[in-house]
Amino acid sequence: MCFITCSVISLFSFSLPQLMDSDMDYERPNVETIKCVVVGDNAVGKTRLICARACNATLTQYQLLATHVPTVWAIDQYRVCQEVLERSRDVVDDVSVSLRLWDTFGDHHKDRRFAYGRSDVVVLCFSIANPNSLYHVKTMWYPEIKHFCPRAPVILVGCQLDLRYADLEAVNRARRPLARPIKYNEILPPERGREVAKELGVPYYETSVVAQFGVKDVFDNAIRAALISRRHLQFWKSHLRNVQRSLLQAPFLPPKPPPPIITVPPPPTTTEEHPVRLLEDPLCSDVILVLQEKQRIFAHKIYLATSSSKFYDLFVLDARSEETERPPRATALSGREMLMRAASFDVCESPDEGDRANLRACTSDGTLRDSEGGRRGRLLSTWSRAFVSIQEELVDDPVTYSPRPMTVVHMDQSMQLGPFRAVLRYLYTGQLDEHEKELMHIAHIAELLEVFDLRMMVANILNNESFMNQEITKAFHVRRTNRVKECLAKGTFSDVVFKLDDGTIMAHKPLLISSCDWMAAMFGGPFVESCTKEVLFPNTTRSCMRAVLEYLYTGRFCSRTDLDAMELIVLANRLCLPHLVALTELYTVTVLMEAAMMGADIDGDVLLYLEMSQFHCAQQLTGWCLHHICTNYNSVCRKFPRDMKATSTDNQDYFEKHRWPPVWFLKEDDHYQRARKERDKEDYLYQRRQCKRKWLFWNFPSSPSANSASSGSNAVV
Repeated sequence: MCFITCSVISLFSFSLPQLMDSDMDYERPNVETIKCVVVGDNAVGKTRLICARACNATLTQYQLLATHVPTVWAIDQYRVCQEVLERSRDVVDDVSVSLRLWDTFGDHHKDRRFAYGRSDVVVLCFSIANPNSLYHVKTMWYPEIKHFCPRAPVILVGCQLDLRYADLEAVNRARRPLARPIKYNEILPPERGREVAKELGVPYYETSVVAQFGVKDVFDNAIRAALISRRHLQFWKSHLRNVQRSLLQAPFLPPKPPPPIITVPPPPTTTEEHPVRLLEDPLCSDVILVLQEKQRIFAHKIYLATSSSKFYDLFVLDARSEETERPPRATALSGREMLMRAASFDVCESPDEGDRANLRACTSDGTLRDSEGGRRGRLLSTWSRAFVSIQEELVDDPVTYSPRPMTVVHMDQSMQLGPFRAVLRYLYTGQLDEHEKELMHIAHIAELLEVFDLRMMVANILNNESFMNQEITKAFHVRRTNRVKECLAKGTFSDVVFKLDDGTIMAHKPLLISSCDWMAAMFGGPFVESCTKEVLFPNTTRSCMRAVLEYLYTGRFCSRTDLDAMELIVLANRLCLPHLVALTELYTVTVLMEAAMMGADIDGDVLLYLEMSQFHCAQQLTGWCLHHICTNYNSVCRKFPRDMKATSTDNQDYFEKHRWPPVWFLKEDDHYQRARKERDKEDYLYQRRQCKRKWLFWNFPSSPSANSASSGSNAVV
């Protein structure tokens, strides 16, 4: 489509009308040519409306807002562009017409008399987002139209209908920098335009180029108005007899707003950072690894056991040995006496009994011996070359400096501190630094601990294929996740018990500390919970706490049949876990939508979720519940009138502002239905008058004699 500038339009102001008018009459004799002039203030959408009709131009709201096209659509497009000429031809009420559109300047001081000349109909436009443009309709534009073309019919059109239901904040951001911002209180309702149209005695229509609504209604009814006006002057044209008066326009129902999308932010980066920090700061450690009888490293059973099967077997055998040696309940020592004795144990393997673990008592001088008095070290080497001894001692906590029992494991003498720390880092994080210098020592320790994946990673680094270690790390985390879930289910290596409303559940402090800052503060700070094995958690159920623990241990949301989603959101918000809150919100919305698709009534649940989610800062679930109530406002109010009235003032204001269908549509639809009934009644009465007139004409006497006869008969009667 070609465009010309405003200055070029002025060149056609005197020459084009005569040329066009001469061709209009003789171009197609069987076609009624209609000249339609479009007027109105600047930036109300006149040119866009013309392009939508003449050129079938479809634009997005962003394109309309980002640029303003002044009056550039010229009448000579019907001579230049074949597509424009073809689209000008139409059939309205069985009458073939050719519609010629004339664009005009919106400046009040400009001379538009060249455009008004010999016009058949005038389309007067204003913007529903600009009250001044509607004010100028009465004070400036309508008097000007009646001055230059007093006999031409006028159609009042409210443009930019899409701004009535659009997000005005986003609209103002997308508009041109110097454009006047649009305010909510400036949006005109349909009755304002209809009142002005009634005052002027003209039909009223609304359009939206974005929604492609009302464009055909405006110009088809403009053609009807022009043809009716022409029928009064050219009464001999019989094909204009069936032209209807301007039809009513059905109100525009805004599209149903889409539901908000529940977005889940990326999970917190606890895969490597927090476990390494826990390794460096031995908080809640329960294992001491002794290297070369001098160096001690504090560690955690749950991390070692879920990363290395050798450590898992060692700690399980140690736990079984403790249960075997535990004295009967009647002769059991008190907890303090047990700590003071600090009994030592030894796990070894007997050649005659296969894999069975035998507990060997410690002698008075601290030397560990087997049942026959032999030294323990020789028998332990047959079970594993990595461990020398395992025993329980009373050790000062490295953080609180208070004595507590810990498991002490003496490692093989060949293990050195630097390579062993690298191995521990792998056991905690599943990663190995490719810049490690003592790779052969690391491979040796991995061989002793039977950590074959670590040995493979060392081989990849030596072969300059360290990129393959990423897959090994992924497989490591998958295996660890499965083992951690197993430990959670069985309570293996647990060091804390949560007392809940409906029972207890065992957990592991190291995993909780490395996954939750709230837990780290509780177990690592100066709180009572940091030195106790039982923690009271009121207002929490086992199913909810298990879901939280599974998330903290594995980083995944595990849905359960007995899970109360709202209770989980409350607990996750209490523990400062925004990622779990988002996952629970997504799960809740998914369950509600599936229930709605199955035909269940979820309106009551949504009302309950709305109140709870607003109180517990579940913003995304709040937005979804508000959207559901707004898009089903009438049905929700009908089912739960008291609950809707009991909602907060802010919620009620939000409902009134965003309800769908909107209030203005309901009012407009009611007016349209009443006007339609009145129009049908008028048409029915008009048809009856026409039928009665035809009946009288058919029964009218054809001669004076008949007339006299009829009068005589009437006299006799």
